[in-house]
Amino acid sequence: MNWEDECYLLSKRKFRENANIINVFSPTKGKVAGLVYGGNSRKIRNYLQLSNKLFIIYNSKNENKLGYFKTELLKPISPMYFSDKERTAAIISVCSFLDNLLPESQPNINIYKSLEEFINSIKLNNWIFLYTFFELNLIKNLGYDPNLIQFQEKNTKCSEIKKIKIDTYTYDVPYFLISRKLPEKKTNELIRKSLYFTRNIIQNRFFIPNNLPFPKSRLLLENYFS
Repeated sequence: MNWEDECYLLSKRKFRENANIINVFSPTKGKVAGLVYGGNSRKIRNYLQLSNKLFIIYNSKNENKLGYFKTELLKPISPMYFSDKERTAAIISVCSFLDNLLPESQPNINIYKSLEEFINSIKLNNWIFLYTFFELNLIKNLGYDPNLIQFQEKNTKCSEIKKIKIDTYTYDVPYFLISRKLPEKKTNELIRKSLYFTRNIIQNRFFIPNNLPFPKSRLLLENYFS
């Protein structure tokens, strides 16, 4: 089994002395694990960073066994923001969500496009609001729709906070999440409440039922705006 594609690096772990097992997210193959020989060498180690965009050549003699990756860096992502704790926490959180929640070898082009939109927006001033849109899109594409459209109202400002009930939970939800229109001003209250809302759904719907540890990076991200 052989293929090649552009992918985003979701996770890596050391394997023996000079190799890594990495998980990547491909638009055509979904989440795939593979072995990278020489992964601990200085050259390869420097670009095997979470969220970096790679060109992958995959080889496997048996589809039931772990295959091998040849990797080439296409675009550095996380190294561009190592000095920015908020953006770094968001990038690590995105990779952790996808690494934990995506099924193996099942393409999801909607999630992949949403990931690319977030990656391309992280340099913008309002990136954190676009990050919450990514989380909402992820929630829906993983199979749960909070149906926020039912709470849309006329003449409501994007910066207003609405108290809404979803299932058995009541949330304070910034209206921009409902209208999907960006607010003009960025305030910590809007950011904090939007992150709290999406985090609770992801945690209660996907992590807790599957006994998965929730990413510490995502909790840190929320705390940065408290």
